[in-house]
Amino acid sequence: MTTSQITLSSFVDLKACLHGSLCTETNAFAYVGKALGVWVESLLDELGVGDKPKILGDVSPGAYLQGRVYIAEDAIVEPTAFIQGPCYIGPGAEVRHGAYIRGQVYIGTKAVVGHTTEVKGSMFFDHAKAGHFAYVGDSILGRDTNLGAGTKLANLPLRRSIIKVKDPTTDQWISTELQKFGAIMGDKAQTGCNAVLSPGTLLLPGTAVLPCVHFRGTLRQGFAR
Repeated sequence: MTTSQITLSSFVDLKACLHGSLCTETNAFAYVGKALGVWVESLLDELGVGDKPKILGDVSPGAYLQGRVYIAEDAIVEPTAFIQGPCYIGPGAEVRHGAYIRGQVYIGTKAVVGHTTEVKGSMFFDHAKAGHFAYVGDSILGRDTNLGAGTKLANLPLRRSIIKVKDPTTDQWISTELQKFGAIMGDKAQTGCNAVLSPGTLLLPGTAVLPCVHFRGTLRQGFAR
């Protein structure tokens, strides 16, 4: 079995997302980390973004933007937020006070990067929310996902090695071919406050990890307690 069988469309209704039609690669792991950066750069090219930020939304004078950053119409970037390109911030999205976006990031329509939340190498599809004190590393958040306050999506194992995931169909552990990978959360999946998802976690649509739970593996239905 190959990683190409872990498809993005198994987790996200791409037809319902603003740029879902641009996600043509079947391998879901092509949308995290450096590979995601290439995808974001291509999108920025289409939008006419040069070496400096292109701002159509409302960016506070107290925010700091660096490099190739696109801020769409009706998006809001609050004071002290730091955004490093390549980065796309979609229509109506919110980047709140103290947020830290480290590059190679896509934030979809009306998605939220909350207060003191750090994001790198990750996709937030439309209406995905990490509202408070979260860390999102090399991960994918599907439509209408929600991270409870303090959630951590860890992306680097303590014993550094290629990260494996548990295939949701076969229960076989397979390689992502990545040394840094956090989680994929399907549409409407959620975590409770202070949950931790270890590297290599897959949450199928509509599932949830309860507050203060540490979870690694694949959750196909219901709740992780």
